Amino acid sequence: MKTILYATDYSENSELALKYAYNLSDKMKAKLLVIHVFDYPTFLDDFSLKPEAAFPNLEGDTLIKHNLKLKAFCKRVLKRDLAALNVKTESIENKSVVNGIIDKANLVGAFLIVTGMKGASKLRELIMGSIAKQLIKEAPCPILTIPNDSVKSQIETIVYATDFEDEDFGALDKLTEIAKPFKAKIKVVHVSPIEETVFKKQKKIIEEKIKKYIDYNNLKLDILYADDAFYALKIYYRNSNADLIAMLERTYSGYTSKLLHRDLVKRMESYGKIPLLSFNAKNYGIFHLE
Repeated sequence: MKTILYATDYSENSELALKYAYNLSDKMKAKLLVIHVFDYPTFLDDFSLKPEAAFPNLEGDTLIKHNLKLKAFCKRVLKRDLAALNVKTESIENKSVVNGIIDKANLVGAFLIVTGMKGASKLRELIMGSIAKQLIKEAPCPILTIPNDSVKSQIETIVYATDFEDEDFGALDKLTEIAKPFKAKIKVVHVSPIEETVFKKQKKIIEEKIKKYIDYNNLKLDILYADDAFYALKIYYRNSNADLIAMLERTYSGYTSKLLHRDLVKRMESYGKIPLLSFNAKNYGIFHLE
């Protein structure tokens, strides 16, 4: 059974993300593991100095306190007994929120990590922002970030922005595992500069390649022509009534159009209007095409 990992900082924004994560896990028949990463208090927590060891008798009580708080948070938000919902909770001590989440994701073989789009708590407990961006770059699985505003729990349309890299096919293959339980449409969209042209014959070749490697019939390829890819995609998302955006995060050393895609991903990560599913290309390098 798949495991969806949800990391919370107890902020108000994280409540919506928890509901979304649960609905997703329920639809996918997956386990939901809700975690909170904390650090033990020390004598020097209020000073700008390197902290010493935690209070000797405080660690056990602190862990119990965090576990009780996490369970109470989940029960209050989900309004049902957690065992009946196939939801488990775990508080984790780690000085790094990112490392705590990634270590747990590796340990349970997480299919997906879910976080809120923004956090409202102190920096140490902040889930979105720089920490979520680090997760996107380092996590062993996709990262799904949920915006502050209300979003639909039902996924009907997923838009995947592509540059037609081989890793896109690996990401699309995993994306179908989310789409299938919802019977959602997947719209694969590529934005091409106006001066470039993707001829019908080329589009057909790409469509045949997708059909060969992606086992999902409810999928369509669209090609847009625009010099401002971010603006073009925003219009496309709106017109498509997209419930979920999916993109591939790549690391480039060159310049060319790949840098434009990297900038586009960063802008979409901060867009914050629609749930964003981020795949890291390094996790899909083994998806070789014949």
